[in-house]
Amino acid sequence: MANELKFGLPKGSLEDATVELMAKAGWKIKTSSRSYFPTSDDDELKCSLVRPQEMAKILERGKLDVGIAGRDWVRENDSDVVEVGEMVYSKVSRRPVRWVLVVGPDSKVEKPEDLAGATISTELVGFTQRFFAERNIPVEVEFSWGATEAKILKGLCDAIVEVTETGSTIKANNLRIVCELMESVPVLIANKDAWADPWKRAKIERIYTMLKSALRAEGMVGLKMNAPGEKIEEIIKLLPSLNRPTIAHLYQSDWVSIETIMPESEVRKIVPELMSQGAEGIVEYPLNKII
Repeated sequence: MANELKFGLPKGSLEDATVELMAKAGWKIKTSSRSYFPTSDDDELKCSLVRPQEMAKILERGKLDVGIAGRDWVRENDSDVVEVGEMVYSKVSRRPVRWVLVVGPDSKVEKPEDLAGATISTELVGFTQRFFAERNIPVEVEFSWGATEAKILKGLCDAIVEVTETGSTIKANNLRIVCELMESVPVLIANKDAWADPWKRAKIERIYTMLKSALRAEGMVGLKMNAPGEKIEEIIKLLPSLNRPTIAHLYQSDWVSIETIMPESEVRKIVPELMSQGAEGIVEYPLNKII
């Protein structure tokens, strides 16, 4: 097929959330535990499941045109790809993850320079090596196959570089964060040749626009109601909105119709307040996209 975009979907923790997000954005993706090649209702889209750790490398080699991966793994592989934009999944977390330098409870280390000559264990080997090399700090960086926090507790290394969201697990293990090396969120990335191709770039930008509109709609609902015209100002003060609520006068009536968009979590608080101002016929409805 002349017009075909090869899309890498992240396999693992982001997989289900990505498929659900794609559906909200307008693309139905079907995955199978027996296949690494999901099907799509878009004949121009050819999907593959790829580990986020490998996504940027595969894109750089031109085996895929576009994909989703954590910014940390893009930087780990030092990949020459185009970052189209961030993809912060509320279904996974609204907070970025952080890669931090961690030492044991009895360590005297206060800054990275104090680790000269030390051994550091991490999954993020390439980035960690560059971090210390750029600061002229000689260290030995070893790849960790997992249970990285246990290595520092057992004295198998002098420090670790580990990923965390809140730092609670690190604190629970009586470990100490020395400094933050990097902050990361999921990003949509593209192969440079694909980005330079007018058709593929337009397709990628269209997908990104719709994905972002679906992400903006997560946790948001539409709310509409009828209310007495003399209560407009009081009701507007109660309503959060992306811009201003839409107000239309009802036919041959002093009443108005009011419509707005708001966080779903605020509906339970605001509806009784709206009713106290005379609002009636209050309807809440879900949103798939906000553009």
